[in-house]
Amino acid sequence: MADNTAKLFEPDALMPEQYFAGLGKEAGAANERGLMLAILRDAVECYQKYALARDPQGEDLHRDAAEWIFSNDREWPFSFENICDVLGVSAEYVRVGLAPLQRRSPRKIRKSPRIVGLAGRRPASHGEGRNSEEAAMEAAV
Repeated sequence: MADNTAKLFEPDALMPEQYFAGLGKEAGAANERGLMLAILRDAVECYQKYALARDPQGEDLHRDAAEWIFSNDREWPFSFENICDVLGVSAEYVRVGLAPLQRRSPRKIRKSPRIVGLAGRRPASHGEGRNSEEAAMEAAV
């Protein structure tokens, strides 16, 4: 039994080729593409999800995503244009698809209820504007 427990704590023999196989250029490129896809997906999801947000945090997330998506900057390696090029996605196609969700001017939130005046309105005549049951009940009384 002592033999078995001693073997549990022995290091595994590993050849350098086995260790460095996962760190090659191909593995690095795949990891970078995966990261780029995750960044693109997150930006599109934030842009769509928070398009109608009213809270400051949601508005900030939408604004940040919009600035990144609609920017033509190519200097930064993880810019929208560069990520789309690496992934083989048309940047313009994505922008056209997201354009209908572009924020208009922020809606004003009313502090008080809207009051509608009754001037110029005429009262409804008997039975007009009501369903037939209400008219029949009133006629019966």
